[in-house]
Amino acid sequence: MREKKLKEAFETKNGIIKMADISAIPMYYRDVQKLIKQKVIEKIRNGYYQRCYENRSTGEASIIASLFQDGVICMYSALFYYNYSDRVPMTWDIAVDKNTSKARFNLKYPSVHPHYMKKSQLEYGVITVEIEGCKLNIFDRDRLMCECMMYMKKMDKELFNKAIQGYVSDNKKNISNLLEYARKRRVNRKIRDIIGVWL
Repeated sequence: MREKKLKEAFETKNGIIKMADISAIPMYYRDVQKLIKQKVIEKIRNGYYQRCYENRSTGEASIIASLFQDGVICMYSALFYYNYSDRVPMTWDIAVDKNTSKARFNLKYPSVHPHYMKKSQLEYGVITVEIEGCKLNIFDRDRLMCECMMYMKKMDKELFNKAIQGYVSDNKKNISNLLEYARKRRVNRKIRDIIGVWL
């Protein structure tokens, strides 16, 4: 009976549950330790658990969706999503409020790279997409280009150039949005000099 309730809890919580969810079953600390030892569940950070997967990659998006509902997929992760890069990211790039506790990113799995920003910078150019069956926030194409301009000196030159070419040839780009976001991110000149010549 308790195993059934545990399964239902995982199914209704996107594959990630808190200790409070386990306690409500009810299950206790010793039960949790037993399940971990039997490799039924695993601890991903303090107070959060997921089912053990044979193919671990199946659980990545659900972990991100559960732990970082306030975050926005950005940079290399977003470039890969939009097919502006063919390099599979080894870590999840997530934009978060600059006041977010760094302890949130102490995960065993998956690898997460936070990008700290003012809260106001997380309120525009954000859309919701589905990745591995999970809904996640991500910067739209036009906002992503502005972020690339912001951090172009830190980016691999080849990857940066490929991202620009990918955006320029993308018929879903929105130049009006691009210019509006560029003004807000103060990268107007870079957008004009680097992308403007191709448009």
